[in-house]
Amino acid sequence: MSLNCAGEGQADTMGIEYLDGLYGYAMTLTRNHARAEDLVQETYVRAIPAMGRLRTGSNTKGWLFTILRNVWLNQLRKWRNGPQMTEIEVGDVFNSIVEPSKNSHELYVSKMETEQVRAAIQELPIRFREIIMLREYEELSYQEIANILDCPVGTVMSRLMRARAKLRTLLIGRSDFRKRFSVLL
Repeated sequence: MSLNCAGEGQADTMGIEYLDGLYGYAMTLTRNHARAEDLVQETYVRAIPAMGRLRTGSNTKGWLFTILRNVWLNQLRKWRNGPQMTEIEVGDVFNSIVEPSKNSHELYVSKMETEQVRAAIQELPIRFREIIMLREYEELSYQEIANILDCPVGTVMSRLMRARAKLRTLLIGRSDFRKRFSVLL
């Protein structure tokens, strides 16, 4: 994805360090690789012309996440009023680099835990998925999340608490999770 705009100067590269985080958030919202990529691209298409006007010290990360969420909400409105399409995903291929400091058992346990947590997060309602993503993966402050979601900080805190509790219940309730890890631990 190229983010160069003629005449924008420093705005060409501002915010590029948030690309991975934005993509992760877009995946949380859309659950689809192609739509997530399109969402991130549309976010930058809308943000780049305005980046040159940002004040020094502005919260660029929070601003970009807010744009991404607003673009997604606009797309949802369009999709709800338009024809519906069904997509079938064949599956994901994970490329992992083996860390020499870990033995195969530790790698297996770590991979299984990560897969279980990701699967459980995907089962959460969107309001819980996005709050977990923004806080735990993007490490945004409660205030930054409140700004992105356009809600009070107290709502962010209580929603995060409920999301964590629901996630914990999902993970503990999985018999395959309990069986797999009770044997290994």
